[in-house]
Amino acid sequence: MIEHETNPIYVANVDRYKSMQYQRCGRSGVLLPKLALGLWQNFGAVDRLDNARNMLRKAFDLGITHFDLANNYGPNYGSAESTFGSLFKQDFKSYRDELFISSKAGYDMWPGPYGQGGSRKYLVSSCDQSLQRTGVDYFDVFYSHCMDLETPLEETMMALDYIVRSGRALYVGISNYQPSQTKQAIAILKELGTPLLIHQPRYNMLDRWIEDGLTDLLLQEGVGSIVFSPLAQGVLSNKYLKGIPENSRAARNEQRHLGSKDITQEKLQKVQALNAIALTRGQSLAQMAIAWTLHNKAVTTCLIGASSPAQIEDSLLALNHLNFITDEIAQIDAIIR
Repeated sequence: MIEHETNPIYVANVDRYKSMQYQRCGRSGVLLPKLALGLWQNFGAVDRLDNARNMLRKAFDLGITHFDLANNYGPNYGSAESTFGSLFKQDFKSYRDELFISSKAGYDMWPGPYGQGGSRKYLVSSCDQSLQRTGVDYFDVFYSHCMDLETPLEETMMALDYIVRSGRALYVGISNYQPSQTKQAIAILKELGTPLLIHQPRYNMLDRWIEDGLTDLLLQEGVGSIVFSPLAQGVLSNKYLKGIPENSRAARNEQRHLGSKDITQEKLQKVQALNAIALTRGQSLAQMAIAWTLHNKAVTTCLIGASSPAQIEDSLLALNHLNFITDEIAQIDAIIR
């Protein structure tokens, strides 16, 4: 992590809860902010520490209480948790009970047969490592980051149940699970006595897979959801309205989840049409994209990423106009489908 300047002692904004809206997570007692901050990018060892610090401070000052991590966020793996741990110790330790901190394990993390997947061995070991890097005594929620088809689902869910019962986390979550897998996970966890709190799927106007069974299931079972990638890795922003900028990550194919091959002319035409609707709503395309995800009744909160404090402030403006009239929804559906 690159340090650029020394910051004064942090004192949180006394009005931090006046600008944020909170929503109950499923049928639990947990209220989550409608916007949460993900540390997937821009918090790694190669990024500026002062910028990471300023983003976390800005987020909390605006009432964003939920910070989302995973063991392999970086680069390098683990470095986003280490960055958060350093800043937590300096700025946020006295505010711990006001924060909702999560981490995950499932994707590859370290070499050898025990460094990925859904086994009890990997999940518990990874959770312990993540606690050490972040410097917190427990996570508010710990996720199985992805389904492991080679490990019995019962073992994975029993590991999550153990993580809660051993005091390592307060709640359990799953991420990137398909509807049928989610239904099984809910049933197993319910039988174990540690109900599923939340599901974290990818969801945006260009990727609506959760509407094919998952959202209905979550509503029926009283499970919350926190959706990630609301801007489709920046595609649903002003960045690509006129094509692929030369200096963008997509142009350089530096983003493993987004390359120039993913931004087709057809997709750009859709983005331009969606932008026209956003302008009539008095929003930027990014703000409308965020608001659109929250329009889904199954969505508890939208997980945003940011590269600067200003981006966090801009995203928060989406909450000023969350309602969509019938014609707007119909126009958006027609463009997308």
